Amino acid sequence: LSPVEAVHRARAAGGAGAEAFVRQLCWRDFHHQVLAARPASAGADYRGRQDRWRSGKAAEEETEAWKEGRTGYPVVDAAMRQLREEGWMHNRGRLLTASFLAKTLYVDWRIGARHFLELLVDGDLANNQLNWQWVAGTGTDTRPNRVLNPVRQGLRYDPEGRYVHRWVPELAGLGAPHVHEPWRLPPEERGRYDYPEPVVQLADGLDRFKRGRGIE
Repeated sequence: LSPVEAVHRARAAGGAGAEAFVRQLCWRDFHHQVLAARPASAGADYRGRQDRWRSGKAAEEETEAWKEGRTGYPVVDAAMRQLREEGWMHNRGRLLTASFLAKTLYVDWRIGARHFLELLVDGDLANNQLNWQWVAGTGTDTRPNRVLNPVRQGLRYDPEGRYVHRWVPELAGLGAPHVHEPWRLPPEERGRYDYPEPVVQLADGLDRFKRGRGIE
C-alpha cells in the first residue's frame, strides 16, 4: 500500500483524525528522506550538541530501571512494560519514555533507540533513529526545552490512571492523582505499595541535562 493511496483514503474519510494521520505519514516519509541523504544519522547525531551523556554505574542502573519499567514514574513504567510485553506502545508513550531516558536521565539516545528496535514489532530504522534524535534534541529540530514531564503527561493523557493500572498492577488500588505521584502518599499508606521510589527527582534530572548541554 503506497503512502499516496493511504493519504487519499484518509482524506476521503475526512475529519481531524484523518489529517493527523496524514501528518504522521509526512513525518514518516520525511525521516526516510533524511536517512537516505544522511545515512550516518542512523547512528550519529544529525546536529551534534556537544552532549556529555552520562555513563558509569549509576547511569547503567538507571537505564536498566528504565528498560524494566521500574523508574518510579508510573506512566513511564507502564509504557516500558507494555513494550516488553507486546512489542508496541502508543506514540505518546514512545515520546515520553524517550524524553525520560535522553533528557531526565541524560543517557545517550542510541541506547534507547537500540532497545526499541530490539522489541518493537513495528520497528523502522529511519523513524526510530530520527524520532529518538528529535526527542534528544540532536536531530533536524534541536530545541533544548523539549522535556516532557511524566507526571503532567500522566495526568493529562491518563487522568483516571487506567493505563497505569493495567501495566503497573502494584498501583491498581490507587486513584488519581496519587496513581501518578505515589511518593506523595502519607508514609504509612505508601508502604502498602510494592513500587520503587523515583530513580531521580525531575528537577534534578532537568538540571543535570542543562548542565550537560551547557544551558544556562
